[in-house]
This record gives sequence, structure tokens and C-alpha cells, in this order.
Amino acid sequence: MNEKRQRLIRLIHVGRRDLGMADDSYRAALMTIAGKTSSADLTIPELERVLEHLKRCGFKVRSKGGTRALADDEQSSKIRALWLDLHAKGAVRNASEAALAAFVKRMTGVAALQWLSSKQSSEVIEMLKKWSERTDRSAHE
Repeated sequence: MNEKRQRLIRLIHVGRRDLGMADDSYRAALMTIAGKTSSADLTIPELERVLEHLKRCGFKVRSKGGTRALADDEQSSKIRALWLDLHAKGAVRNASEAALAAFVKRMTGVAALQWLSSKQSSEVIEMLKKWSERTDRSAHE
């Protein structure tokens, strides 16, 4: 197997994991895109098409040693602000971006804010708002 092919297969598997794709969804996508159900059977052009599909679904290819850029869209900023507010209220012990990412992954199965769909971001915002309201109520009791 040549190096480019191996790299594409690795990237596809990282993308599948990062997007939280179930095995049946992944294999259905392969079948739709390339007519095969295993990345090992795909040609380089087919692998490239699968990778492009994963990117359209929200997968971001990043360098090995690099740090992940912070999501800076409006919903991610709101999530981060609610998280920091909960930390200020004492409800969250660790205000770090890593702790927020771990919370988001537990709630949605998605590893980073920038990969959340708009719907998932809205759900996280609502969860954090409700948590904040509970924190406020318990502080006044």
C-alpha cells in the first residue's frame, strides 16, 4: 500500500471517529460514494471523495502537533460564555477549553465545539442555561 493511500485511510478513520459516525452510517456513506463498504478496497480517488464528504460533514483535518483553533462562531461563543459563567458561580470547577470540550463530548458525542451542528450547539446552550438556572435557584434557597 502506498503512503498517500495509507494517509487517506488514516484520515478517513480519524474523521469518522471525530464525527461520531456509527459503523452502519460510515459503511452506507462508503457505499453511496464509492460503491464499496470498506476503505481498504477504495482507490485513491475514491478515498479522496470520501474524505471530502467527511469534510463537508464538519471534519477538520489538523496537523499532528498543532493545537486546535477555538471555535469563534456566535453559538460557540455563547457556549463558552455560559461555561465561564457557571465557573464563576462555582458550578464548574475547571473553566478550561479542554474541560468544556469534555463536557460537550459527553453531552453530544462530538469532540469539539467547531464540529457541532447548529442544532447540537443550540441543545448545549439550552443545557447550560438550565444548569445555570438550577445553580441560581439553589443559591437562593
